[in-house]
Amino acid sequence: MLTAKLALFLALGLVTLLFLAVWIRAALRAPDGARPNALLLGIGFVTNFFDTLGIGSFAPTTAIFKLKRLVPDERIPGTLNVGHSLPTIAQAFIFIAIVEVEMATLAGMIAASVAGAWLGAGVVAGWPRRRVQVGMGLALLAAASFFAMTNLGLFPAGGETLGLASPFLWVGLAGNFVLGALMTLGIGLYAPCMILVALLGMNPKAAFPIMMGSCAFLMPIGSLRFIQRKSFSLAAAVGLTLGGIPAVLLAAYFVKSLPLTALRWLIFAVVVYTAVTMLRSAMSRSSF
Repeated sequence: MLTAKLALFLALGLVTLLFLAVWIRAALRAPDGARPNALLLGIGFVTNFFDTLGIGSFAPTTAIFKLKRLVPDERIPGTLNVGHSLPTIAQAFIFIAIVEVEMATLAGMIAASVAGAWLGAGVVAGWPRRRVQVGMGLALLAAASFFAMTNLGLFPAGGETLGLASPFLWVGLAGNFVLGALMTLGIGLYAPCMILVALLGMNPKAAFPIMMGSCAFLMPIGSLRFIQRKSFSLAAAVGLTLGGIPAVLLAAYFVKSLPLTALRWLIFAVVVYTAVTMLRSAMSRSSF
């Protein structure tokens, strides 16, 4: 018998195969190859390790790319979405399997985020460098505010329900649609989704399959636009993927507790610095 959860896993498997087929085809046609160095593999491992714990990978990866000048600014959104897709898919399979959420709510919010990502990627992939710099600078400041809010205990506590009914379901769908569109610009979905789920009265644990499932579908779907327009760094994306998948498995199965508050404050400082640098680059006549 085909259960709703099994149907969701099969759909995610089909999306993964489609993404892999398109990405491998693009990689084989790329003139510059896709050979990530040890630094890119390390970035993929570290960012996805903490991503699995709910910190998010987009803001830290963007900060490192900018500080180390590894990826041109206009290619960072595409590189984030393409490179972090497969590690996020691994997270989704794990957390959808082990955390219970009402399936209609889970499937609906995932679908809404995918629709938002598809529309958003079509816009962002064609943006010039300066517009991407401004957008990502503001996105990083938003991400930094979420890190600070988490550490200061300003998130709502949430409730105990594992599903939504009208009108709260419609609010959740609209919210995840917007978050899916913002993902393509580099605003990580995890922290905003946690806030949304808590505001709607759901159990905070329900945020994990919702946010990871949403990203697992929307990132590869949105990435197709970036791949089509060659608006990403192939070597960097491969590094994030190859370093990220084992990190997800390690974090999900072996790590029980870490001093995440101190780490969030460190990331907060780095992300704010990177945001200011990105905005200053956008204001200058010449930028990387």
